[in-house]
Amino acid sequence: MIVLFVLIGLAVLALFGALHRYLWRRLVRDVSAPGGWYRRVGTVLAVVLPLTSLGALLGGRELPLTGERWLAWPGYLWLAVLLYLTFALLVGEAVRPLLRRALERRAAARTRPAATEPVPVEVPAAVPAAASAPAAAPAPAEEPAAATRRQFVARTVAVASVAVAAGTVGYGTYGVLRGPRLKNVTVPLAKLPARADGYRIAVVSDIHLGPILGRAHTQRIVDTINGARPDLVAIVGDLVDGTVADLGPAAEPLAQLRARDGSFFVTGNHEYFSGAAPWVDFVRELGVHPLENARVELPGFDLAGVNDISGEDHHAAPDYGKALGDRDRTRAAVLLAHQPVMIHEAVEHGVDLQLSGHTHGGQLWPGNYIAELANPTVAGLDRYGDTQLYVTRGAGAWGPPVRVGAPSDITIVKLVSLRA
Repeated sequence: MIVLFVLIGLAVLALFGALHRYLWRRLVRDVSAPGGWYRRVGTVLAVVLPLTSLGALLGGRELPLTGERWLAWPGYLWLAVLLYLTFALLVGEAVRPLLRRALERRAAARTRPAATEPVPVEVPAAVPAAASAPAAAPAPAEEPAAATRRQFVARTVAVASVAVAAGTVGYGTYGVLRGPRLKNVTVPLAKLPARADGYRIAVVSDIHLGPILGRAHTQRIVDTINGARPDLVAIVGDLVDGTVADLGPAAEPLAQLRARDGSFFVTGNHEYFSGAAPWVDFVRELGVHPLENARVELPGFDLAGVNDISGEDHHAAPDYGKALGDRDRTRAAVLLAHQPVMIHEAVEHGVDLQLSGHTHGGQLWPGNYIAELANPTVAGLDRYGDTQLYVTRGAGAWGPPVRVGAPSDITIVKLVSLRA
């Protein structure tokens, strides 16, 4: 198994290197002269940027948080730029021959004599044999012209590709750093009593506090939730990417959350990467109630929460029996479970609504297609038997602080009674 992982890692590194060589060829070599400053700077960046990205991915947690930030910002942002720069250049490969042919036709049209102009014909007088010998033919001008056209096309495609990638990543970064927007979803529940009709749950997931998103991001989320005045707040996992010692101050604004029935938290897979138990204790100190395979009875419905699947490797596996086994099934049940794949157990235990996150909605297009392979629902409201599943895209980002085609959100889930 170790050998397999090593081989996969080497294959990924080889692909990573080949991709950067392709970018260097198209963005540096094809558009610049040897020995120039642009060629030198471009070559240095073609080495430094991938090394920074690898450092952010593989070595970040070995450094203090301050040092990790120095790697995370350029390293992760470059990964996002790399993705869309590659897409743009691949489109450019199809455009190149079209541009070259257009330039060649334009050049030919300029050198062709006009059809309406008569071409003068001179009858040469007799000349001596020595003078009539043909002169040496001048060097053809077509080859330098073709080289100039090739470089013009290369520079045009390179500039357009960089502009598209930079614009896409810039807009996607702005979307993350400005904070998530509110989204409203209405969910009818057959068992919900009339007195609970219109109950509003603020669902937030995948905040991902870490070397890039910190206290200011948490404060934006808290202010947005409080402004919506929900009845209850549900934090459904992946709050952090780091330890309490490093990121505790970044999470402290959660203590300001205000909701009539309180705030609740379940673990996500990233909590177990960072040490879930200390985080559970810390959020409890902030006034957020952890639901570790537990349930609380609220007016009108039961609210339950289960640990993430990743807890199985940390002696904290999800336990649906403990959370849901002895409840009154005539009451509506809302389950907080980080990953959408946990819906199948929820169906078996008669849950009416499961609230999840984890997918980020794919985060970076076309990541949504990859997310669909591993999750029953990537984003939005869906139904599985008698159980409904709502998946939020999340309020933060993992890795690159960029979202493309999957804007971050905080969802206000409004429960509607069919008995009202």
